[in-house]
Amino acid sequence: MNEEYAIYNPQKKPTEDLPVIYGFNNSKGGGTFLSAVLIAEDGTVLGGHACSSEYFMLGDLGILKDSRPDRHETFKTHYPDGYRMDFVSGEDVETHIKLKKAFELNEKNEPEAKGSQPSVEIEMSE
Repeated sequence: MNEEYAIYNPQKKPTEDLPVIYGFNNSKGGGTFLSAVLIAEDGTVLGGHACSSEYFMLGDLGILKDSRPDRHETFKTHYPDGYRMDFVSGEDVETHIKLKKAFELNEKNEPEAKGSQPSVEIEMSE
């Protein structure tokens, strides 16, 4: 995929210095829909969506530039000084070091969180 990921950078910081919001495929098995989740690098879950395909997760979650401005209002509230988006495919979730760190922070900050990946309310669109 050669589509550009969204970046919000009002302070004009070096892109690599911006915190990351990860979108990832949280589905572990089959089924009609796949669970797509958004988590900030600080462990805060910022949303989710049920998708028919991993390919559609990028647009549905707001990972791609100019997609889902409604979601970016939430992201800007969480990271008002800027952020950048990244996507982790289902096959890479277990080995992605920085995403695993976000899971650990989520579990530490939210005692009711169980397991290695956060749970999230999934938005169903028609």
